[in-house]
Parts: sequence; C-alpha cells; structure tokens
Amino acid sequence: MTYDYDAVIVGAGPAGSTAALYAARHGLRVLLVDKAEFPRDKICGDAISGRSLEFLEELDLRETLERGPHARIDAIAFSSPNGAFARIPMNPNGGGSAFFYVARRQVFDGVLFQSARNAVETLEGFRVDDVCRAEDGRVAGVRGRTRDGAERTFTAPWVIGAGGFSSVVLRKTGLFDNDPDHWIVATRAYYRGVSVPRDTIEIHYLHSIQPGYFWIFPLEDDLVNVGVGMLHSALKRKGVPLREVHRRAVESAALGDRFRAAEPQTGIVGWNLPVGSKRRPVQGPGFLLAGDAAGLIDPFFGEGIGNAMYSGKLAAAVLAEAGSDPNAGALYERRLRAGLDGELRLSYRLQRIGRIKPLINLIVSKAAASPEVAGWVSGMMMGTVPIQQLANPLTYGRLLFK
Repeated sequence: MTYDYDAVIVGAGPAGSTAALYAARHGLRVLLVDKAEFPRDKICGDAISGRSLEFLEELDLRETLERGPHARIDAIAFSSPNGAFARIPMNPNGGGSAFFYVARRQVFDGVLFQSARNAVETLEGFRVDDVCRAEDGRVAGVRGRTRDGAERTFTAPWVIGAGGFSSVVLRKTGLFDNDPDHWIVATRAYYRGVSVPRDTIEIHYLHSIQPGYFWIFPLEDDLVNVGVGMLHSALKRKGVPLREVHRRAVESAALGDRFRAAEPQTGIVGWNLPVGSKRRPVQGPGFLLAGDAAGLIDPFFGEGIGNAMYSGKLAAAVLAEAGSDPNAGALYERRLRAGLDGELRLSYRLQRIGRIKPLINLIVSKAAASPEVAGWVSGMMMGTVPIQQLANPLTYGRLLFK
C-alpha cells in the first residue's frame, strides 16, 4: 500500500507537537492535524517544570518561551488541613539555580506548535471523524472535515493519537476508559488582585478538598491561575459540583486575605485528567497513543506535560527506527513502560499517602521547621530525589520522626 505520510499525528498539544518536532529531526514525513486553530487556550494548571524544561532545551525552545509572557517560580508553599504552612525554595541549600515557569497554555502550546509548523506539514481546523483501516483491520490513516466542511482522508502506516483524554483515536479504537478511581477532575479560573508572591506557587490541602488540593499559580502581569483537583470517585461521594468546591475554597478562611481584592478574569471551567495510576493501553495495530490519551498524568502532582512530551519524543524515535514494522507498537509500549512505570507507581503511592490528613499535617509542619525535610520535598517536586529514596518507607521515618 502506498501511503500519504509516514505518520499522521492527531492533536497538536505538547505530545503531538513534540512528536512532530522529533519526527522531523528523524527525517519522517508526517502530518500534524488539530481541530483547533492556534493559538488556542487549554484548561490546565499552566506549570512548566521538570522534564518539560529538558525537552524545551533539546528543541531549542526555552529562550522562545522565556521571551513570552510567563512567571518564573523559585519556591513552593504548602498548607495542611490543620493550618500549618511551609514555603520551600526550589533550591533550599543554595549552590545553584533551580526554578520553573508558569505560562498559559495558549502561550506554551503556541511555542511548540509554531515550531512544529515550521518543521512539518500541519493542518489546523481539521476535525477527525474516524480512523481509516486497511484490509487486515489495522489503522491506516484518518478521515475528517476541514474548517470549510470539505471531507479529507490522509493515509499512513501509523497514526499517533495525541488528542487528549477524549482523543478520537482513543474512542474509535474502543480504548476510552473513564475509571473514577483513576481519573482526576479539576477546575481552573484566572484572577487578578490575588495577594500572593509572584515567585511562589501555593498548594493548599484544605479540609473541603480531600483527597485533592487547591492551587494558586502566579502568571504574568498580576494574573493568577487558581484551581482545584480531586479524585473523581471522591467527588462523586461528596455529591457537590466541583465548581462549587472551587468557589467555597476561594472564600475559605483558611486562605486568609489572599482573595479579598481578587477580580475574576474568567469563569470557572473544568477538565478531566486520566492519571497513570492505572495501566491503560497505549498502542494497537497501526496506532500509538501519547500524552493524556495514553493516561500518563502524574497521579500525585496532576502534571502531564512532561510525560506527554516524553511520549511524543519516544513515539517519533520508535517509528523512525521501526518504520512500518507492525511490531513498532509493542516496542513503543515496552520503552514507554520502562521509562515511566516506576515514576507513576511511586506517584500513585504518594497520592494515597496524601489522603491521610495527619501525615500531610506532619510533613508540612516538619518542612516548615527542618531544612532537611524542606530539601527532600523540594527535590521530590523537582525530580532530583532518586526514586529509590522516595519509595523507601525508611526515608519517611528518618526524616519525619527523628
């Protein structure tokens, strides 16, 4: 069979655009499509940290992001259900720089997509309606409609589904799975006039949001990203709409005067996060899943951009190596599991620990008083503490109970 492309990538967010950029470096002929037209908004916490920064460096895009609107974050502040508060520098022991960014996804995704648009063929405003299949049943392309309603079909030996939690590739291959025990629901709203430091993100473990947390992430020009994330199953048990949980949290006495002069800039909007506490299928005959479509979101922190970019880079590398070999999907899955499963299992363990209020109270209190505990928490957030240490209960005992 003669194909139009080596791969069609559906979804131009971090996973899809990253896959396209690395595919171009490998010399692959790809088409990147998205139903939206860029720049476009994406509901998110907007933090760009850890692994994401490594890929920006590799793709020579970090300076491009820095030239755009963003906030540079040097510290993380936590509060616990009992009211303890700790502000932890990213590098509490000094001796170097450690920071990350908060940038609206309209900005961040725009940086990635603009670079991808310069490297590969792209098609915006294209709604994929279905996948195409070869005679043996393998996925062999996509069909859909352009912004003016014209029907188009594009063929390829591989389709990369990178369209988020409700990816059309995910749904048309029968792999969509909304498991409330492994699914976080979240809200986001933008405010101005919130009384917080501009170099610090805040994460609050409030009584009304358990298991889950409330965040305040500064952005550019007095803008602040505010949101709530909760496990879907826990939210169902509470029987309270998440937007109402968000509103109550903003008005909570536990947050003091932070929102006394706050002015909402948007409404409260919600989205879904399939987290990596459950192994979901990530490939099948003729297709690979990347990013949120593959369920790679960190179960504890709710961060998905870094893992999305990792999966996009890996998908491009595997297809460059294996080409149209039907075993490329299995190779992609093995490498993805090897690269991420350990971290995701650990994060799920931390998520379960985070449901224990007395332990959260203890950790935050200790972090406020002990530079060693503060350094451990900072390293955990920045990904510099080895997994073996985080997975070892003796680490917690030594730090928290000595």
